[in-house]
Amino acid sequence: MKAIQITAPSEMKVVEMEKPRCGAGEVLLRIQYVGFCGSDLNTYRGLNPMVKMPVVPGHEIGAVIDEVGAGVPDHLTKGMAVTVNPYTNCGVCPSCRNRRYNACEHNETLGVQRWGAMCDYIALPWQKIIPIGDISAKHAAIIEPMSVGFHAVSRAQVVDTDVVMVIGCGMVGVGAVVRAIMRGAKVIACDMDDEKLSIVRGLGAEHTINSARENVHERIAEITQGRGCDVVIEAVGAPVTYQMAVAEVAFTGRVVCIGYAKQDVSFTTKLFVQKELDIRGSRNALPEDFEGVIRYLQKSQPPYDILISACVRPEQAEQAMEQWAAAPAKVFRILVDFTD
Repeated sequence: MKAIQITAPSEMKVVEMEKPRCGAGEVLLRIQYVGFCGSDLNTYRGLNPMVKMPVVPGHEIGAVIDEVGAGVPDHLTKGMAVTVNPYTNCGVCPSCRNRRYNACEHNETLGVQRWGAMCDYIALPWQKIIPIGDISAKHAAIIEPMSVGFHAVSRAQVVDTDVVMVIGCGMVGVGAVVRAIMRGAKVIACDMDDEKLSIVRGLGAEHTINSARENVHERIAEITQGRGCDVVIEAVGAPVTYQMAVAEVAFTGRVVCIGYAKQDVSFTTKLFVQKELDIRGSRNALPEDFEGVIRYLQKSQPPYDILISACVRPEQAEQAMEQWAAAPAKVFRILVDFTD
């Protein structure tokens, strides 16, 4: 079968691999579309310390069931359209014992710690297979990144009286914006790219701020009458946005961090105490977050053509990744098309 491998920083190629077998308790998927995400970009750029190379990337998946192994429940059938929960969980660590499987201490994510889905076929435990109903396989590839944003909103315990600031309007940030709006909150979206801000306005964000040319603190003070935001969700992973989150959240507010900062971050820690802040991490997503995204996509018609920046064949994947690396702010998602 055909597969894409990242073999070293800035090196990607299409290779032939043996088709996996479907064992007991497993489902064999015929891959249709897989999205490149930020972790794949960092792997390609040599900036992902968690990856083991060479690696087959990919964990944002739209597929159909090709074969069902012994012992798989009857609700999973051949030909069914599905996506995948791409995280493992050990079942015994503190996170798993607290039923927060998304934050398993020993998690291995497809395409990072273990080989991913940028190939014709992949065999997975049936528990990781998520039916998607009438959502197309192409659109299914955005479910996982949006679910990460949905999970961050759950971590923030957003309610309809909250003012929520989302910093970073990539696909994960889009998920956070959508989920906060679904919960009735007033949403302020912040990014450096006008096109992304236009998209989230179309999705329902009440206010947008271009941090490249506007004074964020003054705009937040204007919008909130000087009170600050009840919730700030950081979806970038940079020292300046971590600091912005703490600065712009209201007294007794909640800060939820999704992005991984690549450098150490310095804080004025007195704000942690003076504001009596809740500062929370948010990692991956739970099954109910996937379900929430699926329900949203079934009921809504988001601008898929804008959210999917490009769709390429495997042989074009390296060129697409090079272009993304050269202009990362201009890309939502690149999908790789494995259909016949």
